[in-house]
Amino acid sequence: MMNKKILIVDDDPRNIFALKLTLKARGYQIESSTMALEAIDMLKSDKDISVVLMDMMMPEMDGYEAIKIIRNTPEIADVYIIAVTAQAMPEDRQKCLDAGARDYVSKPINVDLLLTALEKLS
Repeated sequence: MMNKKILIVDDDPRNIFALKLTLKARGYQIESSTMALEAIDMLKSDKDISVVLMDMMMPEMDGYEAIKIIRNTPEIADVYIIAVTAQAMPEDRQKCLDAGARDYVSKPINVDLLLTALEKLS
């Protein structure tokens, strides 16, 4: 999984900053976006992005809507999406998976759990 490029989508730059540091230290390449629409454009233009960490609660377009668009856009439909949400109820996990995410981590992010999820992809 080394050299995999990850796109972090989160409306809070502090979350992006902390995750970016942690993941870069593990050898991942990181791109980031604070808006879902911009993230979708980035996915279309950068074929090296293999994983998206998608914040589910964002102001102008939430993660559920963004995932739906990604899954319905043929050239990016197969990207691996990990939903990231502060809502940690069991039904939230299912809602994220039903929306098209392949995995789920809750905030505050447990880095070990996230790394385990990423290593499943290698």
